[in-house]
Amino acid sequence: MFFKLSIIIALLAAGVSAQTLKFDFGTGRVATGYTKITAADVYTNDKGYGFEDAAGVECLDRGKKDALRSDLCRSDRPFYFSAKVPEGNYLVTVVYGDAADTADTAVKAELRRLMLEPAATAKGKFGTARFVVNVRRPEISTGGVVKLKDREKTLEAWAWDDRLTLEFNGKRPAVDAVTIERADSVPTVFLLGDSTVCDQPREPYASWGQMLTVFFGPGIAVANHAESGESVKSSTGAKRLDKVLSLLKPGDFVIVQYSHNDEKEKGDGVGAMTTFKASLIKWIEAIRAKGGNPILVTPMHRRTFDADGRITNSHGEYPDAVRAAAKEKNVPLVDLTAISKLFYEALGKDGSGAAFKEGDGTHHNNYGAYELALLIADSLRAQKLPLARYLKKTTPPIDPKKPLPPSEFKVPASPLATDVKPLGN
Repeated sequence: MFFKLSIIIALLAAGVSAQTLKFDFGTGRVATGYTKITAADVYTNDKGYGFEDAAGVECLDRGKKDALRSDLCRSDRPFYFSAKVPEGNYLVTVVYGDAADTADTAVKAELRRLMLEPAATAKGKFGTARFVVNVRRPEISTGGVVKLKDREKTLEAWAWDDRLTLEFNGKRPAVDAVTIERADSVPTVFLLGDSTVCDQPREPYASWGQMLTVFFGPGIAVANHAESGESVKSSTGAKRLDKVLSLLKPGDFVIVQYSHNDEKEKGDGVGAMTTFKASLIKWIEAIRAKGGNPILVTPMHRRTFDADGRITNSHGEYPDAVRAAAKEKNVPLVDLTAISKLFYEALGKDGSGAAFKEGDGTHHNNYGAYELALLIADSLRAQKLPLARYLKKTTPPIDPKKPLPPSEFKVPASPLATDVKPLGN
């Protein structure tokens, strides 16, 4: 009894609560066990929950019998809701729809991680989305702290703060309820890489890492530890790998994609088949020593077309170095270099611009990032890798030679934009 009480006291002292957070949105009767949320509930640190900005948010009561679905908060623009939580994985359940009107709702988490694609609901109809959100802090349990860049303390602060933030987007988002509960037992797939992988904080930039989340079901978490401007060497020095290893549980997965910035590093003996490959192998061994499952990804091509409309390789030997490390250590490989070549060439020299931030041949927009994420998910499934079992059954197949036409892409842009370029541009 004393032992159990000691554990409870320790958890409370650490600010950790096993209690599920339940929020009932709207001005009507509050459902039993839920906390009422209206437009007056703006986030404060003392309260620990609320809208980041309630401007434009309308909270209503439709007067129906179902207390949870009778009332709602909606808007004709995106809005954010946050709840203070400790570091960890959280199963989030969102009930959306309007008892008296149509609605169209999409959900993103933290820094624009796509969780729910736009879902239209008819009058009186509702939907439920369930997904796992990873929340992290820079402190490392085994000692030290992740060396954050200045942009991670400003533009990207939501990726490292003490709250779980949801973005409700769509043509007319309508939210009835949100529950947040610890999901310590689910496995995690960690991502390590550069600006083409990381959670890009604002429009018009996007990466495949923040789109991959929508293709996984609620049985796994995606923890994106990639960062703009990073190489294997700099990520090691900044303790990003140490952070992942400190959290890694047996059976977890680690997807690694570098090269864009590694290929710029110079010095005696520095190169793709020397220092870069050797570092990848060290990472593989460190991940496996913790019981993790590494997966290597070769870098996607830049938008470098020749006169004949074919993609040319701007990465030198680096894709081959990744392939060689994967073969030597018997690690699964997603050959995104080869796949992206087919994807870009299918769009064409001019048409491929629709997948990139305008004027940038390296970094993608929402459409390009989404298609690359789906291509990666499809490769995991085609290879029948263990990670593929966590993909949603609704995740569609994709042929890189026949991508979704950009005009048919429906994921809405987030409201915050920037003209600050990713590092390593």
